[in-house]
Amino acid sequence: MSTEGLPMVVPAPDLPARVRIHEVGARDGLQNEKTAVPTAVKAEFVRRLADAGLTTIEATSFVHPKWVPQLADAEELFPLLGDLDADLPVLVPNQRGLDRALALGARRIAVFASATESFAKANLNRTVDESLAVFEPVVRQAKDAGAHVRGYVSMCFGDPWEGAVPLHQVVKVCTALRDMGCDELSLGDTIGVATPGHVLELLALLNESGVPTNTLGVHFHDTYGQALANTFAALQHGVTTVDASAGGLGGCPYAKSATGNLATEDLVWMLHGLGIETGVDLDRLTATSVWMAGHLGRPSPSRTVRALGNTTQPDKDQ
Repeated sequence: MSTEGLPMVVPAPDLPARVRIHEVGARDGLQNEKTAVPTAVKAEFVRRLADAGLTTIEATSFVHPKWVPQLADAEELFPLLGDLDADLPVLVPNQRGLDRALALGARRIAVFASATESFAKANLNRTVDESLAVFEPVVRQAKDAGAHVRGYVSMCFGDPWEGAVPLHQVVKVCTALRDMGCDELSLGDTIGVATPGHVLELLALLNESGVPTNTLGVHFHDTYGQALANTFAALQHGVTTVDASAGGLGGCPYAKSATGNLATEDLVWMLHGLGIETGVDLDRLTATSVWMAGHLGRPSPSRTVRALGNTTQPDKDQ
């Protein structure tokens, strides 16, 4: 089948001219693997993602190896990426994680909060308020050091233990992170249960509560096949930052119902068809995900990778 000239560019009205993709495959994707990926392979993965045109690539997490052993090599990995012309955010869970990250020159920091008590307890071993209290000095120190700070908010649209999450509960956590100094917020559909109307309602309520759209990003999982539809709804509202994971890697080690993230290739195919600029070379990105699939020993779950790449088991050395 020829893909020349595809996707055909047919813009839709009232959408952003450009979208910044916040690539999370190297952190959120690989942290969910059963076995650790070698540091050299991770570094090459990030380099290939940058070569494909991605300008924001979340590199790793400075969390204690006991909790996320797959990312225990943060100190070894991050210095290998210092020459890249890309923003390299890193996740920090607390003051100690921030100190480790800043010592290596990290200048884009992310903290990870929860909109629900159950997930805060499972993921952070604290209540929502206790976790926010931990983050406040972390955000302050990061800002004092000149770092850009992103605040992740998980379980914005549903929780595996609590079910539906009241919108005002999400807004409370978002505004708390914004008030303590976070430059950007990422709204996480951790278990993939959101639908477009739900997305629009939350975005509108955040705006009404003083959180501007240009500080918001969206992070959708594709558990129920809704990630692209939800992304389109967010674009209609004016959101211009979308999280995605190359090859659809990822999930959440603390929420077993969370399947893979929105695949970056699937997102790029849709955005390019809408005439929205991304700066991403889809062929190079697809080749990168095929290469990583070879190292992981399984084909990529991304539909676009399967359509454009070799659907047989890839060679990890290619």
